[in-house]
Amino acid sequence: MKKVRVTKIFNFETSHALFGYDGKCKNIHGHSYKLFVTVLGEPVQEQTDSKNGMLIDFGELKKIVKELIVDPFDHAIILNQNSPHAALGEKLKQENHDVIMLDYQPTCENMLIHFAEILKKALPDEVELVKLKLFETENSYGEWLASDNIK
Repeated sequence: MKKVRVTKIFNFETSHALFGYDGKCKNIHGHSYKLFVTVLGEPVQEQTDSKNGMLIDFGELKKIVKELIVDPFDHAIILNQNSPHAALGEKLKQENHDVIMLDYQPTCENMLIHFAEILKKALPDEVELVKLKLFETENSYGEWLASDNIK
């Protein structure tokens, strides 16, 4: 086997608040997120295939991640729908703000788990999601690794 990993990097701006948190992040605030998406597989070896030598066309990976994660989350407010923030979210939606109500606390760690679930379903069968890295600030990030999540 001749497996390789390729990574594409995405940037988006999102605001959130952590309900019940005992620090500053309980307030609505924003981050300039940087998401690294790493996939694994074997490059196409068919000489007549236009994707010969590629695991996945970077453009195809970009389209998937942009459609499912970057576009919905960019410049949106993400809130926990299981908290009193749900009422705030509904009010903001009525005022035409982009609000995403999640069924979890919108931490970097939980967002990674959510993004992994979304992307694993959307990638072609021959392409395996192996790693996500999400920078919340310039010097703070979380990682999701497929190898850590084998049942």
